[in-house]
Amino acid sequence: MELPPAVRRRILGFQRQEITEYHIYRNIAGQMRDSENRRVLEQIAEDERRHAGDWRKYTGVDAAPDRLAIVRYTLLSRLLGFTFAIKLMESGEEQAQKNYEELRPSVPEIDAWIRDEDSHEHKLLEMLDEEGLRYVGSVVLGLNDALVELTGALAGYTLALQNTKLIALTGLITGIAAALSMATSEYLSTRAEKSAKHPVRAAVYTGIAYILTVALLIAPYLLFGNYFLDLAIALISGVLVIAAFNYYISVAKGESFRARFFEMTGLSLAVAGFSFLIGFLIREFLGIDI
Repeated sequence: MELPPAVRRRILGFQRQEITEYHIYRNIAGQMRDSENRRVLEQIAEDERRHAGDWRKYTGVDAAPDRLAIVRYTLLSRLLGFTFAIKLMESGEEQAQKNYEELRPSVPEIDAWIRDEDSHEHKLLEMLDEEGLRYVGSVVLGLNDALVELTGALAGYTLALQNTKLIALTGLITGIAAALSMATSEYLSTRAEKSAKHPVRAAVYTGIAYILTVALLIAPYLLFGNYFLDLAIALISGVLVIAAFNYYISVAKGESFRARFFEMTGLSLAVAGFSFLIGFLIREFLGIDI
């Protein structure tokens, strides 16, 4: 069947996408320790390869995969987890299904392929059980508390102490103590709930998230001599951390990015502003000068 050039180019693009996703699913399947996850991903990969072969009947040529996309999603799977990588890739499949429907007059088999794509999505949703996502609540706890508490503390220390080394030392002591406290609380809470999460792992996730956030926020005070500049950098870093983490959660768990981002950012900046005011009042009314 002779196709118009524009339709053929579109089909060739779909063929390339299918063969690219075949290689991506195969690569991610090779990373799986769970045999069932690996089996499902390999099955989906074969379906993608078959689809690419079906498209070839219309194009008459073999499409080369997108090597850059294969490397990108394979690395994302290793660095950020297979859930994030697959969900990010899957978001493009929704648009692909809409484009498939536009080709129904030219491609009679399109309905069967759309059913396959729907089946892929359901299988993926059923198999996505990643340890990191099971403990995402613990990470949120450590991250959120560190951002809210330490940005507030640093804002207060900045105006009250006005010495970068002293601010860094005080903030570090405060942050480490708070991290240990939060990790202990998470351990006791998880143990009392008797949930599927392991108490020690939950505590470790909370503590590490807290400590890493503390290190990021304290770093400017150890690098630059202007404490107001250091505070500004710390606040900007906090907002960037909130944005990056909430983007990850919005993709991996399908939650709203905007609502979570503005909520966490608003709380952190509000507490920082209030603490900055407290630091000013303490310095003025108590007459403390360091």
